Amino acid sequence: MIDVASKADRYLEASVRQNTSKSYAAALSHFEVVWGGYLPTTTESVVRYIAEYADQLALSTLKQRLAALANWHQSNGFPDPTKAPKVRQLLKGIRALHPVQQKQAAPLALLHLEKAVAHLENEAAQARAAGNMAALLKSTRDIALLTIGFWRGFRGDELARLTVENTHAERYVGIRFYLGSSKGDRQNIGREYKTPSLSKLCPVEAYLDWIEAAGLTRGGVFRGIDRWGNISDRPIAAHSLIPLLRDTLDRCGLPSEIYSAHSIRRGFATWAASSGWDIRTLMEYVGWSDMKSALRYVEPAQQFGGLIRKLEG
Repeated sequence: MIDVASKADRYLEASVRQNTSKSYAAALSHFEVVWGGYLPTTTESVVRYIAEYADQLALSTLKQRLAALANWHQSNGFPDPTKAPKVRQLLKGIRALHPVQQKQAAPLALLHLEKAVAHLENEAAQARAAGNMAALLKSTRDIALLTIGFWRGFRGDELARLTVENTHAERYVGIRFYLGSSKGDRQNIGREYKTPSLSKLCPVEAYLDWIEAAGLTRGGVFRGIDRWGNISDRPIAAHSLIPLLRDTLDRCGLPSEIYSAHSIRRGFATWAASSGWDIRTLMEYVGWSDMKSALRYVEPAQQFGGLIRKLEG
């Protein structure tokens, strides 16, 4: 008979995103091992711990450490020492004494997307003529990754979690993706993402070309490819998207160091804003639940308002 307690534990563990669990574990280890703290702890210890690293770590990192401590205490039935007014006052003081400008990845401009895809299409044509399967696969995959990532405004982890089983593409019509969970979907309800077929830089054509070239029938959409053209059985890791993107842009003769995996999402958001999308339409399309999230991704020079221009199709 299945142990009910262990079954419940599995569901509770599943409620916390894997990346969050890892970052919480690292934060707790830092508190206990590096700093020498004890769990459960007190508000005074939390204040001393955060103050110790206030001039060394980013405010976002300090908040993540507090979130890990809060989660541990709440999960284990102890009073949460991070919710005390003194902790909030401390964070306010850190902001005042250590103001920093939030670093953001540069948005991938539509012009650079066009240049990159044109270069990759040329690479693919040359590889096909030379019988270089590895180069052909990489170019075909990268076109799909860039166009899908841009026109759907996906984050890196969302691109990494796309699966063939949950993707439905119809040539000249559109493509639908389903993700069972995402950063903004705290209830794990799942959501379908659609985008139409386009006359240029089409994500539908790019996806179908990649799936056909790779012979994929199930599993992750985007995967690693070795030098001999062997395709990995596992989906690409989200953290590997930054070097992959930069390598792709380097091959295309474009600046790469200013870009990260978030650049694709920011590029779409900035394009949509400059094309006349209102903020609510953009929020719904991309999946943002609050306006602050949306505005962080859009270049300050871009203003929302006016008529909404939809994607072609």
